[in-house]
Amino acid sequence: MATIPHLPESALPADRTVPLHVAPGATIDLHKKHSLAVRWMHWINFPLLFTMIYSGLLIYWADSIPSSGHLSAVYRVGFGHWTLFRLFPQSWYAAVGMQYKVPNGLAYHFFFMWLFALNGLAYVTYLAISGEWRTLVPPLDDLGQALRDAWGVVLFDLHLRKEEPRRRKYNAAQKFAYTGTILMGGVMLVTGFAIYKPTSAHWLTSLCGGYEMARWLHFWTTMGFLAFFVLHVWQVVMAGWNNFRSMVTGVEVQPAERTGTEGLHD
Repeated sequence: MATIPHLPESALPADRTVPLHVAPGATIDLHKKHSLAVRWMHWINFPLLFTMIYSGLLIYWADSIPSSGHLSAVYRVGFGHWTLFRLFPQSWYAAVGMQYKVPNGLAYHFFFMWLFALNGLAYVTYLAISGEWRTLVPPLDDLGQALRDAWGVVLFDLHLRKEEPRRRKYNAAQKFAYTGTILMGGVMLVTGFAIYKPTSAHWLTSLCGGYEMARWLHFWTTMGFLAFFVLHVWQVVMAGWNNFRSMVTGVEVQPAERTGTEGLHD
């Protein structure tokens, strides 16, 4: 049991109201949420994924067309011959100072890809051996209900539904999102090696639908990771400090229910 020590009234600001859960003598529950292994691999993966995306964008700059104002030669968003925009314009590369750095991008990408792969494989292996995959992967035997629950979480987060989803380690939407990132990581590795060694690993390149299709899958999977990163950071900010702290310390702090069972719980 964690107890906040009693303080004399003179030690408390006269113009402040002390919340009930931090009042003198209040107790709190510490709930175990994330294992040490999960926390380590989570924080290791953050700089690795950032470096892989950054170096990939340095490499992708070489696919621009100088005679066309450095427009992308490969990827665009549009329909038929009509183009809404291309990824990415030279003005964007110039603004962030990422042009003319292809050798740096190749060096970073080919070095950190091994660390990214090892960390990802270690994470998947840990989930399988520890059994934690059961709390992360959506239930395949009732996938329809899981999808409905995930949609309910989305509506609640968008303030379109008042009923709060059931509190769990991972809610239904998080299960789909986190499982999706694991699958995207696998696609990134497979297509990455298909692009890296298209001749010696020609069977892998063929499995991806050819070199150009492997590049297409690799690029849009990267865009998927970027979208997940933005959404993930937004969710962390919305969830508050307690949720962020649990990924650092492994425990989540909650006001104790007066049942005589206060303390550290699984």
